Amino acid sequence: MRNILVLGAGRSASTLINYLLKHSSQQQWYVTVADASLQLAQQKVASHSHATAIQIDVETEELDKYISKADIVISMLPAHMHAPVAVACLKHRKHLVTASYVSQQIAALHNDANDAGITFMNECGLDPGIDHMSAMKIIDKLHADGCTIKSFKSYCGGLVAPQSNNNPWGYKFTWNPRNVILAGQSTARYIENNSYKYIPYNRLFTQTESIDIPDFGLFDGYANRDSLSYRNVYGLHNIPTLLRGTLRYEGYCKAWDVFVRLGLTDDSFKIENASNLSYAKWLSSFLPKHTTNMRQAVADFYGIDVNDKVMDAVWFTGIASDDLIGLDNASPAQILQHKLEQCWQLQPNDKDLIVMVHLFDYEDANKKKQQLKSWLTVIGDDAAYTAMANTVGLPLAIVTKLILNGQIKDTGVLLPVKADVYNPILNELETLGVVFNESHI
Repeated sequence: MRNILVLGAGRSASTLINYLLKHSSQQQWYVTVADASLQLAQQKVASHSHATAIQIDVETEELDKYISKADIVISMLPAHMHAPVAVACLKHRKHLVTASYVSQQIAALHNDANDAGITFMNECGLDPGIDHMSAMKIIDKLHADGCTIKSFKSYCGGLVAPQSNNNPWGYKFTWNPRNVILAGQSTARYIENNSYKYIPYNRLFTQTESIDIPDFGLFDGYANRDSLSYRNVYGLHNIPTLLRGTLRYEGYCKAWDVFVRLGLTDDSFKIENASNLSYAKWLSSFLPKHTTNMRQAVADFYGIDVNDKVMDAVWFTGIASDDLIGLDNASPAQILQHKLEQCWQLQPNDKDLIVMVHLFDYEDANKKKQQLKSWLTVIGDDAAYTAMANTVGLPLAIVTKLILNGQIKDTGVLLPVKADVYNPILNELETLGVVFNESHI
C-alpha cells in the first residue's frame, strides 16, 4: 500500500480527491486528506475504506510527522505555504506535487531534490499546468515539422458558464477570492515584435485584446504577470512575440478598472474603523469630493455616463449600500473581497466555465505563413465538482499516479513540459472530457 498525503481540502480539491479514492483499490493507495477543518476533510473522504481525514496545523510539528509517513505529498495549500512542505519532503525524501508557480524558495531546492532522487513536480494544475502541457505539445510538433514560431499568445479564464451567467460581470468565485481581488498587481511583462512591453497595474485592465472562442463568443484578454520568463520554459528563446494572459467576459475588465482607479483593490494599508463604516461611507472616502449622489460621483470620477453598463456592473455589487462592513482593521482589498463574496458566490446548481486558448503564428518548412488556434472549454458539473476543480485536480492526480508508478524518471524541481510527462496526462485528460480543439485560421 502506497500512502498519499493531500494537504488542503478546499474548493479546488474535490475532483483530485475523488480521482484518488476512485483508483485507490486498483493502485493500492491509501489517501490521507489533511485540512485545518476536520469537517471539510471528512466531507471529501466520506467513509471510504482507503482514506482518512485528519485535522492539521501545517505550522506545527504535525506536518513533519505526516509527511514522514507518506510516499508522495500533494499540496493544495496557498502558494506561500509550499516552501516548508517542500523542505519537509526533502528531509524525508518524499515526492511533492503542486499546482502553484515555482517560487524562488522551491527552485533553490532543485539540486538537493535531485541528489535525493525525489521529484518535486510544480505548475501541474490548470493555469499553470494544462496550459504548459498543451502548449508544449504544439510547440514540439511545430519544431519537429521544421516550423519557425513567430508569435505565441496563451490565455486562460475561470468564469461562470453561460447558463449560470446571471450577473452583469459574468463572474462568480470558483477559486481563491483573494487571488482574484489582487490579480495583476505586479507589472505585466511580455515581448511583442522583438520589443519588450510593460503594463503597470493602473493600466492593466484598459489594455485588453478581444479573443473569439468558437461557440462561446468574444472575451477580453489581459496580460498576466511575467510572460518573458516562459521563453526559456517553452524553448522559444528568440521568439518575437510571446504573451500569457487571463480571459474575462466582455465588459469585466472595464468595470474592474473602476475599482482599481478608486483604490479599492489596495492591500497595502488598513482602515482601522472599518467595522463601523457602511460601504457607502467607505466608498465616499475614496472620492475626491463629498457627495450624496454616489453613482454620479463615481461615474464622473471615472469619466463615463452615469447610465453606462460599467456603472450597472459596479452598482450590482452593492458597493454603495448602507450595510455595515463588519470587518475590523481591514485593507480596502479585504473589504472589497468581503462584499464581492456576498454577490459572486457560486450557487449549488451553478455551473462554471474554463476557457483556454493558444494562438500561434508560424512559418512552415516552406516559409509559408500560418496561424493556429487551439482552444479548450470545460463546463463544470455543479458548485462542488466545478470545471476549475476538474481541470486543476485531474492533472495533479494523474501526475501523482505517474510518479508513484515510476513512469516519470526525472528528479529535482520540475515543470510538466517534457513529452514523457505531458503526453500521458493529456491523453488521459481527453478520456475524461478535457479535450482541445484546433483550427488553422
